[in-house]
Amino acid sequence: MNTTEVFLIAMAIIFTVPYLIWRLGNTDYYAPLVVVQIITGILLGPGVLGRAFPEYYQFVFNPAVIQSLNGIAWWAVMLFVMIAGVELDLRKVWAYRRESGITAGLALGTPLAFGCAAALLMLGFDGWIGEKAMTWQFVVGVGMACAVTALPILILFMEKLEILRQPIGQRILRYASLDDIAIWGVLALILMDWERIGRQVTFLLVFAIAAWLFHKLMVRIPARDRWYVALIWLAVVAFGADWAGLHFMVGAFLAGASMEAEWFDQEKMDLLRHHVLLVFMPVFFLSTGLRTNWDVGGAAVFIAAALLLVASVAGKLIGVRIAGRILKWAPGEASIIGWLLQTKALIMIIFANILLDKRIITSETFTALLLMAVASTMLTVPLVAPKLARLKSLILRSA
Repeated sequence: MNTTEVFLIAMAIIFTVPYLIWRLGNTDYYAPLVVVQIITGILLGPGVLGRAFPEYYQFVFNPAVIQSLNGIAWWAVMLFVMIAGVELDLRKVWAYRRESGITAGLALGTPLAFGCAAALLMLGFDGWIGEKAMTWQFVVGVGMACAVTALPILILFMEKLEILRQPIGQRILRYASLDDIAIWGVLALILMDWERIGRQVTFLLVFAIAAWLFHKLMVRIPARDRWYVALIWLAVVAFGADWAGLHFMVGAFLAGASMEAEWFDQEKMDLLRHHVLLVFMPVFFLSTGLRTNWDVGGAAVFIAAALLLVASVAGKLIGVRIAGRILKWAPGEASIIGWLLQTKALIMIIFANILLDKRIITSETFTALLLMAVASTMLTVPLVAPKLARLKSLILRSA
């Protein structure tokens, strides 16, 4: 078979296997399709399928096919991160700055501290820190991975729970949006390369000027042209960030964050996110699974994943509970908000991919983080749904 035929076999596997598991297993309550796709990507990777059927794995996922899949995956995740940037609403955050600042600060800072502590424990053993990492980069990188909230998946979950347009849903979006900015800011700091500092400063200065000009352009062109111009802007800014050594994902977020949501029809933006998830992101999940590694031992990876999961979930819940006491929230409110904000999935996986690309973490650490992200996301809906039902009934009785 030629490369095209093998590529199409790989694409058929990527879309068929997770769909059948999701549909026939009726997993949607505890594992939405996006989570099943992530798990399937791990199973199709070298640590599971590659070890069980090495000849078949090498035939389907040969270097030429992987290169083609990676190209699709890069563009998919760039689009996804750009959309997340566009949907940030800093005006609402500013309007409720005290509440948003306290909650977002504690919801990010506490799991960051817990995650840094877990990373320091991992440093006591070989195989976790990347060859290009300084100790502080590894510790802060893993700590921030534990603090991440997956804003796009959070939106999907809140739609499922029918709270996205409710006051509590809008509050949670504000907290997650503020944390999203901090996450990418810390990532940029981690990726700062003092040997390329001139390039990075140049990029940031040029980006600031270009973003001002871009803003002037976008308000003057017809709405139908904005979508196309936005894609050009995405490619240019991502290239500039990668050239500067900040990684193209940082550029994708900056491209999105420099746009105004009001430039685009919200319904079309929702459809774009949905279609990117449907058509492109499964390829990213597969390419992510291909990067997993169990060389330090399966048990060690699972122990590390469990440690990171405890740090992530406990840190988020404790931080939000402290915020709830300061702000005098109703009983049970902090628990619901905390569990929703600890959703990891896509953004953490993107974050971990960048750390792996820059060799700040090893593929073993990446695998542990990936398992942690899957577990944290699968916990969300089953734990929030019954709590939310009780809170709704309390609100109704109070009314």
